[in-house]
Amino acid sequence: MKIAVTISASEEDQVPLDSDLHAEDMRSQRRKAAFAGVVGTAIEWYDFFLYGTAAAVVFPQVFFPQSSEYAGTLSSFATYAVGFAARPVGAAIFGHWGDRIGRKATLIVTLALMGVSSALIGVLPGTASIGVAAPVLLVVLRVLQGIAVGGEWSGSVLLSMEWGDQRRRGLMASWPQTGVPIGLILGTGMMSLLATTAGDAFVEWGWRVPFLASVLLVAVGLWVRLRVMETPLFAQVIERRQVARLPIAEVLTRHPKEVVLSALARASEQLPFYIFTTFALTYVVKEVGLSSGFALAAVTCAAALELAAIPAFGHLSDRVGRRKVYATGAVVLAVVAFPYFMALNTAIPVVVFLTIMIVQIQHSMEYGPQAAMIAESFPTGLRYGGAGLGYQLSSLIAGGPAPLVATWLLHDFGWQAIALFMIAGAVVGFTATLLLPDRSKVDIADHAAY
Repeated sequence: MKIAVTISASEEDQVPLDSDLHAEDMRSQRRKAAFAGVVGTAIEWYDFFLYGTAAAVVFPQVFFPQSSEYAGTLSSFATYAVGFAARPVGAAIFGHWGDRIGRKATLIVTLALMGVSSALIGVLPGTASIGVAAPVLLVVLRVLQGIAVGGEWSGSVLLSMEWGDQRRRGLMASWPQTGVPIGLILGTGMMSLLATTAGDAFVEWGWRVPFLASVLLVAVGLWVRLRVMETPLFAQVIERRQVARLPIAEVLTRHPKEVVLSALARASEQLPFYIFTTFALTYVVKEVGLSSGFALAAVTCAAALELAAIPAFGHLSDRVGRRKVYATGAVVLAVVAFPYFMALNTAIPVVVFLTIMIVQIQHSMEYGPQAAMIAESFPTGLRYGGAGLGYQLSSLIAGGPAPLVATWLLHDFGWQAIALFMIAGAVVGFTATLLLPDRSKVDIADHAAY
C-alpha cells in the first residue's frame, strides 16, 4: 500500500494527498498508533519499575545479604542506576535503526528484549544459591533492560505523534507517556499485592512472579504493534531518499545544542520522579516508620492520578506552548521540595499518603508536554536518534543517580540535603527549558524549519 505523503498542519484530518489511505483509514491508524504506543510503553515500564520496586524492598536481602542495611540498600540502588547508564546506549543503538528502517520494526525488537531480560531476572538464583555470580548476572540483565528502555521511548512517542493531527502533537505524544504511570501501577501494584499476601514467601519466591508475568504482557504488546503501519512522516523521508546513513553521528553534528538542552531540561522532571517513587519507598518505611505495603499503595495511587494529569498537561501545551507549561513545572518543584519532606516526616498516614499523591502533579506538568517538546527539536530523519539521546542522556545525570545520591545525602547530611538536591534539579531544568527552542507551532514535516 502506498503511504508516501505530503502533510499540512492546517488540514482537518491530515489525510495524505498522495496515498491510498482514506480519512477513516487515517483515523483508524492514529488510534492504533496511540494505543500501540501506550500498551508497549506500559509493558516496558512495568518491567523497568518492577526492578526499581524490588531494589527498594527485596533485592538487598536476596542479592546483598551479607551487607549492612545501609550498604545493602546502597548496593541495590547502584544496580538500579546501572540500567539508567545503559539507556543512552540503547538510544544510540536503536536510534540508528529507528531513523534507518523505521519506527515500527525497531519498537518490536525493544519490546522483545525487555521481556526476555525481565523473565530471566524472575528465575535468577539469589546469592545464597550461586554466590557472587547472582549480583553479577543481575547487573547484566539490568543493563539489557536499560538498553531496551533506551530504544523504546522515542519510537513509541514518534509512532503516536507522527501519525497524529499535527496541531495536537502535545496531546498525541503524551499518550505513550501515560505508559509510565500504567507501568508503575502494574509494577508496584503487583509487588504491593504480593508483599501484603505472600508473607515470608514474598522474599523467598513471591517477588519473582511479576517478572515472569511480563512474558504474557510482551506477547500482547507485540500483537498490538504488528498491526500498526509505519508513520507517514517517516514514509516521506524514505520516499524522498533522505534517510541518513549515520543518523546518530549526523544528529550530534547538526543538533548538539538540542541534544544537550533536552537532557538538562529533564533534570527538573526525572530527578524528582525517582525520588518520589523509588527512594520514597525506602524513606517512608525506614525513616518514617510506615509499612512497605502502605508505601507501595501510595505510590500506586499517585501513578493512577497521572493517567489523567499527563494528557491534560500535554493538551494544555498545544494551547499555550510547551515551554510555558514545562517551565512552570520546574518552578513548582523548587517550591514543594522542602514541604514534601516535612509532610512525610509527620508520619501521619493520611498526610503522607496525600503528599505522595499530590507531588506527582508536578511531574505530570513536565512529563505531559515533554515528549513533544523534545521530539519537535529534531527533523524527521534524525528524530528517533536525536530525541532518544536527548531524553536518555538525562538518565546519567538525573534519574539513575537520584535514589543513590538521595540515600547517601540522607545518611550523611539529612533530608534537607535531598530537598536542596531537588531544587538544584529544578534550576537546571528551568534554565535549559528557556534555552531550548519552542517549536510548538512549527510544522515538523517542513525540513526547512530545521
